[in-house]
Amino acid sequence: THSNYFTKKLLFQPMLIQMNSKFIQTIPLTLLFVLSLLFTPSSSSEVSVSVSTQTLSKSGDPVTIQWSGIDSPSKLDWLGIYSPPNSSSHHFIGYLFLSSSPTWQSGSGSISIPLVNLRSNYQFRIFRWIESEVDTSRHDHDNNPLPRTKHQLAKSNELGFDPRRGPEQVHLAFTDLEDEMRVLFVTHDGKESFVRYGLGEDRMDQTVGTRLVRYEREHMCDSPANQSVGWRDPGYIHDGVMMNLKKGKRYYYKVGSESGGWSIAHSFVSRNEDSDETIAFLFGDMGTAAPYKTFRRTQDESISTMKWISRDIEALGDKPAFISHIGDISYARGYSWLWDNFFSQIEPVASKVAYHVCIGNHEYDWPLQPWKPDWSTYGTDGGGECGVPYSLKFHMPGNSSELTGTHAPATRNLYYSFDMGSVHFVYISTETNFLPGSGQYIFIKHDLESVDRKKDPFCGCPRAQANLHNKL
Repeated sequence: THSNYFTKKLLFQPMLIQMNSKFIQTIPLTLLFVLSLLFTPSSSSEVSVSVSTQTLSKSGDPVTIQWSGIDSPSKLDWLGIYSPPNSSSHHFIGYLFLSSSPTWQSGSGSISIPLVNLRSNYQFRIFRWIESEVDTSRHDHDNNPLPRTKHQLAKSNELGFDPRRGPEQVHLAFTDLEDEMRVLFVTHDGKESFVRYGLGEDRMDQTVGTRLVRYEREHMCDSPANQSVGWRDPGYIHDGVMMNLKKGKRYYYKVGSESGGWSIAHSFVSRNEDSDETIAFLFGDMGTAAPYKTFRRTQDESISTMKWISRDIEALGDKPAFISHIGDISYARGYSWLWDNFFSQIEPVASKVAYHVCIGNHEYDWPLQPWKPDWSTYGTDGGGECGVPYSLKFHMPGNSSELTGTHAPATRNLYYSFDMGSVHFVYISTETNFLPGSGQYIFIKHDLESVDRKKDPFCGCPRAQANLHNKL
């Protein structure tokens, strides 16, 4: 460390002063070389950092990172979180200051955090950040300077997840048919996977296959989504449909395969259009939480949102319900691992009830989006994702789509409708053309004209904000 370097230098200099030039000339070159190694600035090998385990079972499992040997610890010393492990130093996914450990001033400490399975190993690195190197022009979403990586002190061994654990990020959605339920999930290798389901946890006697989709870095439309700092491999998205469901019954299911492992058993209550009761959880702009600081602001409040919805779903028993998350879904904005955080966070709820979404500016907007009238204020809120993760990680009813005008897949899940109990729900997009004559306008007009007014006599819409994105 720097303090060791200066101490050794001062101790060694008096001895050199007392030596005359003739004596110095008699020192063998080999000895001089050894002495030069001993009294050069010490490397990061004197600081150690380790992890409490090499393998985690599932997303959300905690790991403890321990370190020791830091001389003259500073409040600017920090821990970088990396995945994959070969990421360059300034491409961390998150960071924590060592001062968050109560024993940091001793030069040793530990931090425990839960991790999400990113289908690639993690590594942790400790850095010294010097106050004179603070660069206020390089900052996060809240204008806090991002830490610099010039002085690495130590790095840990790699940590990974058990690949035999089975799929993760399980979430449900309605289809266009009342007697169906769609389930999506993610695997690390894309091997053939299935959905087993039935009316009992020990009676999952029906099996359906899944359709496989994924997207690549070149499908992103702008930075940071298409840059090394924001891109991480999203894994393989599986999409299966459970069919011939009886009305208002609890079904049990699991997803996966014999070779890749099966998920735990989940359950849901199927729709019943004959019911005179509708239970829906309606909200927007939730985002996701992360146990570290990163380039974008994350939303700790989302933890409470999921906690209370989970409580209420348990209290409902065998009554069907669903979630309506109206725009601004994960707030990943080009930092793809935040999508993994989001789906891991909602899985305890989204595996029990259908999780429905519509697109917002933070999933879509980018400089070259195809519909951008002169009077619009569409910007770069999507972080270069141009709707791709949103379009493929979710699969809503209907078949609405818009070409991106690039090599990216068409944007999906834009506008659609379905019935739930006694209510007809219509979802629309304010990020794509909604003017008279547009495909979306025609859909909305036809859909509303088709509603059974004896069953659904009233029409309502969510709160509209005073900005373009909610112009409708």
